[in-house]
Amino acid sequence: MTIQNETDYKQAFATFDALISQMGEDISLQKQARTLAEAIQAYEEATMNFPKPTTLVGMIEWKMYEMKLKQKDLAQLLDIETSRVSEILNGKRRITLELAKRLHEKLDIDGNFILETA
Repeated sequence: MTIQNETDYKQAFATFDALISQMGEDISLQKQARTLAEAIQAYEEATMNFPKPTTLVGMIEWKMYEMKLKQKDLAQLLDIETSRVSEILNGKRRITLELAKRLHEKLDIDGNFILETA
């Protein structure tokens, strides 16, 4: 299924909501819902331009959102204390060179972006 315009997009959401409320254990309805969700996602990616963050904290939060990470998950991924993540996100602590490397490796944040915004 391909969503062509805003009207199709709104209809797809309405259909998706209806499928979700009906599907239960029905594999056929689950497959339909998944196909519809993928079409909705493809349309959003193609037509909705979300501005990229311009700060390092904003980029870290963006990556956390994309990867569905909570602060404690990010701390574990970066091998640092959760309190340190909180301090960084709240602007109370700067990042170290070692942490900058981990942000680049684990979150795929561009090294130049880190250097320019840190």
